[in-house]
Amino acid sequence: MPTLFTRIIDGQIPGRFVWADDRAVVLLTIAPITDGHALVVPRDEVEQLTDAPDDLLAHLVQVAKAVGRAQRAAWDAPRAALLVAGFEVPHLHLHVLPAWDESSLSFDQARHDVPAAELDAAAERLRDALRAAGHGDHVPTDVTSPAL
Repeated sequence: MPTLFTRIIDGQIPGRFVWADDRAVVLLTIAPITDGHALVVPRDEVEQLTDAPDDLLAHLVQVAKAVGRAQRAAWDAPRAALLVAGFEVPHLHLHVLPAWDESSLSFDQARHDVPAAELDAAAERLRDALRAAGHGDHVPTDVTSPAL
């Protein structure tokens, strides 16, 4: 059975995509710890970090770095944080988020009541920052689909 992320990537469930390439997608989470909190997800179903082939993991981290730089620029954040937990969905995903302090690293701070319009605005802000950083070729033109 496909994972939640595979269903989002396949368009069966909506997502707010900000990046797409042949190996990974990036979408905003619906429960952000900070504004702009994104998930880097491999297109292939890999259950967890330790199961990922080294080349895929290296690619995901490179994408996370680009997204983190864009987040720092878009939200004027002193840091970009990278978290890997994966307990909620058995499909590897890297949490990348603008961070100001240690509380930015706690899932206890996740907001579950963010209005859709606010999530949409954060996604567009991150897309704009990715384009400004020279990654426009990876920003999907159809933001509801990770097609290349």
